Amino acid sequence: MSEVNDRNKKIIDEFRANDGKVGGNFEGKTLLLLHTKGAKSGQERINPTAYVRDGDRLVVIASKGGAPTNPDWYYNAVANPQVSVEVGTEKFQARASVAEEPERTRLYEKMIEMMPGFDDYRRKTTRVIPVIVLMPVK
Repeated sequence: MSEVNDRNKKIIDEFRANDGKVGGNFEGKTLLLLHTKGAKSGQERINPTAYVRDGDRLVVIASKGGAPTNPDWYYNAVANPQVSVEVGTEKFQARASVAEEPERTRLYEKMIEMMPGFDDYRRKTTRVIPVIVLMPVK
């Protein structure tokens, strides 16, 4: 198992054991578990990611810590936008979509208000970091 997968598994286990709360870098922050279907493999993937609410929608940022490439989960969500989301003890289906400008910038700024580190991520890379909107499906 890769270092990232191992770290994610620990966060996922802690999240589920503590009703959606975790320590470390995410302590006191909003965190969700994003279930995507692999764009190539078709297998379920689960990734913990910070989120911010925008009305009924949840917003996640495909920052990958400011890396030059998007995270794998981004490509999965674009290829297969029907996703599942765990927030606290709740699990539901959602439709993922990539925010377009000017909404993308507004939502990214909203995330920075909650987690200032996201400002550093965009400074570390030359790519435009995608913002993904998760709309619950009723």
